[in-house]
Amino acid sequence: MQPQTTVILDNGASSIKAGLARGTEGDDDYQPKGDSRLVPNAIVRSKGDKATYFGHQLERCRDYSALHYRLPFEKGYLVDWDAQKAVWDGVFSSEVLNVDTAESSLLITEPYFNLPNIQDVYDQFVFEEYEFHSYHRCTPAATIPFGHLFQAGGPSPPECLVVVDSGFSFSHVVPIINNQIQWYAVKRLDVGGKLLTNQLKELVSYRQWNMMDETYIMNHAKETCCYVSTRFFEDLETCRSNPKKNSIVREYVLPNFSISRHGRVKLPNEELLATDQVLHMENERFTIPELLFRPDDIGLEQSGLAATVAASISLLPDDLRGMFWANIGLIGGNTKFPGFYERLSSELLSLTPVEYELQIYRSEDAITEAYRSAVAFANDPAFSTHVVTRDEYLEVGSNASRRKFPGWQSSSIPGDAEISKITQESTMEDRSQPSRKPSRQRMRTTTAPGRRR
Repeated sequence: MQPQTTVILDNGASSIKAGLARGTEGDDDYQPKGDSRLVPNAIVRSKGDKATYFGHQLERCRDYSALHYRLPFEKGYLVDWDAQKAVWDGVFSSEVLNVDTAESSLLITEPYFNLPNIQDVYDQFVFEEYEFHSYHRCTPAATIPFGHLFQAGGPSPPECLVVVDSGFSFSHVVPIINNQIQWYAVKRLDVGGKLLTNQLKELVSYRQWNMMDETYIMNHAKETCCYVSTRFFEDLETCRSNPKKNSIVREYVLPNFSISRHGRVKLPNEELLATDQVLHMENERFTIPELLFRPDDIGLEQSGLAATVAASISLLPDDLRGMFWANIGLIGGNTKFPGFYERLSSELLSLTPVEYELQIYRSEDAITEAYRSAVAFANDPAFSTHVVTRDEYLEVGSNASRRKFPGWQSSSIPGDAEISKITQESTMEDRSQPSRKPSRQRMRTTTAPGRRR
């Protein structure tokens, strides 16, 4: 008998998006969408109140100055299992999800190119430590075809799509054919939210206040003040010509932890107190996110995000490339920067072959998009065929997971027969159904520069 409750864990390196998908349609406790809870994936020690907070407990902290983070993830991989277990214990407890793991199924996300030894530890924790009834493990991008990110392009998800996932540790470009990740064409850019925050800390510490120990505050300043410039050199010249008074400068008021717990951007006509400390955010506002598009600015010998997308699509079958250019989706916290969508659209337009259309889809909430897609996947009637049960694990160990969850180690380049099948199916659909190709009006509204002519 399948459990009625499925626990959803989008287990990110920065935060866990957790929730429940209950029952099946028609049941009294059916939850078609599921409400997510964002839990910091860290053990945090506060020097201010001398307390230690595990994951969800961080919201109880009253002094965010000089927080020390112990992160389960290092360089994109889960390596500190003691810290991760402490956070998961809180997530499954009555304070967050309040679930009986032995009577529940689990859908959990894992990093791209996860190592086999780490995958085996996932299996051990799920079945031996928490004793889940069954579980499914996949990457965040693998859940996107089940969600609504590409809903504007038609009632059903496209057969060929590209997911740009720019998260905490890295940014990945993930092409998918018929819900299967094409690992041979997946590209990684070694720039993520953690690198951007660290770079901002160094710049501010060199120019103004010493903020090297203020990770929490500087991360909030990054999310509040930074944007992606669509005219980088013009903005740079604006800041150079008049450093303190121009349209780009913002004043970020640091928290004092007695009146305000969080920093904020100073309003235009606001009068500050004599005790307020202010960060002047000048060209840092746009030079930090610029690293996503020009990583060579800090010595990384990699192409920018737009060139990485083009390189990934160039590795895919010739007959299908047009479908990939027309179905590019954005997820991950970095894609929420103001101007990110417009800048990526502009750069990709110059790289798109003339015979193809460019279409980029963005989410209402890029951080929880993978979680919401995972909920839709868990509510799919076929989900039960994609899980490994505890009985199967006890019988053959992690071999059960290796058979059920195809990973990057077992991937192969699709053959001519598979490509021909996809092309024929697309042609048959085009003849029998109204075209799902974006109209001229939609192309102008969903991509910044408009349709290629």
